[in-house]
Amino acid sequence: MPWGTRHAAASTMFRFWAPAAQEVLLHLETGAENLTLPMQRTGLGWFERSVDSLAPGCRYRFQADCGLLVPDPASRSNPDGVHAASELIDPAAFDWQDDDWRGRPWHEAVLYEVHTGSFSPEGNFAGIERRLDHLADLGVTALQLMPVAATPGRRNWGYDGVLAYAPAAAYGPPQALKSLVQSAHRRGIMVLLDVVYNHFGPEGNYLHVYARDFFTDRHRTPWGAAIDFEGARAVRDFYVHNALYWLEEFHLDGLRLDAVHAIHDGSDPDIVEQIARAVAAGPGRTRHVHVVLENDDNAARRLSPGNCTAQWNDDFHHCLHVLLSGEQDGYYSDYAPRALQLLGRTLAEGYAWQGEASPYRGGQARGEPSAHLAPTCFVNFLQNHDQIGNRALGERLTEIAAPRALRAALEILLLAPSVPMLFMGEEWGTQQRFAYFCDFGEELAAAVRNGRLEEFSRFARFSDPTLRAQIPDPGADSTFAAACLDWSATERAEHRATLDLVQKLLALRRTELMPRLAGMAGGSGRYRCLGASLLEATWRLADGSPYRLLANLGPQAATPPAARNLRLLHASDGMAGAQELPGWSVSWWLGDSHESE
Repeated sequence: MPWGTRHAAASTMFRFWAPAAQEVLLHLETGAENLTLPMQRTGLGWFERSVDSLAPGCRYRFQADCGLLVPDPASRSNPDGVHAASELIDPAAFDWQDDDWRGRPWHEAVLYEVHTGSFSPEGNFAGIERRLDHLADLGVTALQLMPVAATPGRRNWGYDGVLAYAPAAAYGPPQALKSLVQSAHRRGIMVLLDVVYNHFGPEGNYLHVYARDFFTDRHRTPWGAAIDFEGARAVRDFYVHNALYWLEEFHLDGLRLDAVHAIHDGSDPDIVEQIARAVAAGPGRTRHVHVVLENDDNAARRLSPGNCTAQWNDDFHHCLHVLLSGEQDGYYSDYAPRALQLLGRTLAEGYAWQGEASPYRGGQARGEPSAHLAPTCFVNFLQNHDQIGNRALGERLTEIAAPRALRAALEILLLAPSVPMLFMGEEWGTQQRFAYFCDFGEELAAAVRNGRLEEFSRFARFSDPTLRAQIPDPGADSTFAAACLDWSATERAEHRATLDLVQKLLALRRTELMPRLAGMAGGSGRYRCLGASLLEATWRLADGSPYRLLANLGPQAATPPAARNLRLLHASDGMAGAQELPGWSVSWWLGDSHESE
């Protein structure tokens, strides 16, 4: 890597980028002694120093022009927090036993999003590893980790990361993450990591002190200074090699790039495409490696062959959320007038908004045509960290939607051709809230708390100060504790029923649908609304089999058209044969490849 340390038994090379500095010192804490060593300028803002016979575990920091002592921005480990010294790591020390693992093709993906700190009582990588059998038995094939890069404090969603190469110390050392990945691979589970390349967190990022060229005033993000991807090559290398680092050094199977719509880069190729190319030319040559996007722009061109693998499809979520909850404020206002029709479009064509004007965005055109893309280019979900945690109270759908309606939505999600994703605890219908939490210093914590209260005061529901006082304090221990999963709930009858349903649906997906998704072409989906609540969607699967969804997403019973030459694959409880769909019910139908509907 151009950034960070290069460790070998004989010597260790330290590198530091400080383009405006005249002098950089390396401070070493070896255990036996502390050393301060001058580093040599090598050009283009880089300083280097080779040191013989250093043992892993020693601590080090840098000092530019006799200023602050700062950690390595590409530190592999910062055990004492983001303000403290970095730890020298031997990247070759872990004994990998997964040489025969080649990943899984994307059409086999069933994603399960996890926040490491709140998923298990242990709150670390080992806690996830101990529950991999639960995920494997459920039918999950891909673990999606929320960001793990080091952040200030003991708890954070991960999107405030400031050391992009260092797993958060609260989750365990780097070898604990490697152990988790290896154990997942033994069970046939991929591991993907959410990475944040659009901003740094507000506390603990020292790059602005000694490397102002890393940032630009030409653009802004909702979270602070924009990264200058159009300037020094070192900045682009920081992120390209960060992506390769996670995939190669930790044997990860893919990355989810957070909020790429907030990345400003007019280069050709831009940084997102450059990362996708580097991944394909590197680890992607010998195994399945996937680059998944969050992109509010709905830019279908980023999902073209040879580019990125898939995108989280917020449109699917928004349509079903409106249907399930009746909420119409904020961005839901774009979907409320015709939520059923737009749901059909997301199922058959990918995006709901494919270049049309968005009233919520002041008439601005949003999206690009996407019907030509395969359904597996889209990751669908009913819940995720954003859609739960960015609510004022952090309520899940189990608090908002009727149980039968939510069950019907799960039956659509898990058997549609698009890649499904569950959020931790969703498989048993947990009612635990997942509100935003963090652990900043006192002044910043107060600013975050007050800013959140001010943001939600604009909503009619929270105009009353008494109700506004119910909004959880992101910095309170109780907010984090409430989000930690209660695994004992899986033994209660009402939760066990949901768990059994999800397991049954994913077993059907594995046996009946997955084998027919490989190579499925775009343009294979159609939809039509057959009334106020009745939706039909059809696809031609990769082997030519016709596939059909009938969904009644309203309280009144409806009579659908007959499904000729198709067999019933799954139906909601309470269906009277194939003749009637009760309120909030779903049926899935599958034909043979030589037959037509």
